[in-house]
Amino acid sequence: MVSLLRYTAPNNFMAVALIAHDVCPLSDALHSSNELAYRRFGLLMASSSSPQEPQRVSAPISLAQIRRLFSRPERVAQSQFLRREIAGRMFERLSLIKINPEQILDAGCGEGDDLLTLSQHFPRSTLLGLDAALPMLSKTRQREARSWSGMQRLMRVLRVRSQRLSAQSALVCADFGQLPLKAAAMDMVWSNLALHWHPQPHRVLAEWARVLRVDGLLMFCCFGPDTFKELREVAAVTGTHARVLPFVDLHDYGDMLVDAGFASPVMDMEKLNITYSSVEKLLADVRAFGGNPLQDRSRGLMSRQQGQSLSRALEQRVDRDGRLRLTIEVIYGHAFRARPRTTGTGEPIVHFDRRKI
Repeated sequence: MVSLLRYTAPNNFMAVALIAHDVCPLSDALHSSNELAYRRFGLLMASSSSPQEPQRVSAPISLAQIRRLFSRPERVAQSQFLRREIAGRMFERLSLIKINPEQILDAGCGEGDDLLTLSQHFPRSTLLGLDAALPMLSKTRQREARSWSGMQRLMRVLRVRSQRLSAQSALVCADFGQLPLKAAAMDMVWSNLALHWHPQPHRVLAEWARVLRVDGLLMFCCFGPDTFKELREVAAVTGTHARVLPFVDLHDYGDMLVDAGFASPVMDMEKLNITYSSVEKLLADVRAFGGNPLQDRSRGLMSRQQGQSLSRALEQRVDRDGRLRLTIEVIYGHAFRARPRTTGTGEPIVHFDRRKI
């Protein structure tokens, strides 16, 4: 039976890890009988991010609002079709890369669909799912339990003995910009449509670099600046406060990867068009994709007049088939963790490779 391990992060956000048989504070982990389990997942050290780090932000996003938005899985359920479609495209890209990771982190795992697919791609790997919304992780655990129960029944019918004690992944509830993991704990970091929800993506990428071993793989995707451009254009014309996140550009992500210590990042982008039969369905999906987590968002509801004005403006964009179009720009990136060039104090590191003469 897998139980809870509680950890209070430096930002006072309670993290819960479902990894061990005993319940104990993380500070007591070294004294428990599960020390090796904790070491295996690297859950021995909080993020090394300095509180004096400059507060550079890509957008004034409220992390507390993000947690609230995604703490209702039923609210975002209807947007899962997009996450699954994009995940399939990520796995196509992953199939071209030769890698055999032992430890994999799914950063922003949501309800855990990608964890299941990752376990199928890498059956011998140890998986760790991390998300800021605890209800999402609860759904993940329920889904894994149902899947594992069905697998056990099938193995009993086929009289197959499993070499693994459990098919469940370890789960941690925490901010992926301040990971409760020790350095160089992972061989691969995977993240599907999560990075754009953090106000400091450069800090997140630096954290992912910190927990990756040298030559470890980062693979992620996120929304690009043309996402929801139709809604942004209509809001600008009508003067309504239907704010849309200013998503980060592909080239900026490439620069951030290099600054974070990744080598030769590979970036590409594609635009997907989703069509709707009504304004109501389009706006419902935009809310399900994450809504408006900006700190400077309007605290009041949109007036009836503003709502009608927004709807009329969107209806004027109906195409010849009577459909409304919504653009989703998806940015894909992957890179390998490079050898560090400087020490923690900024001193240069010189690497010598022994060659045969």
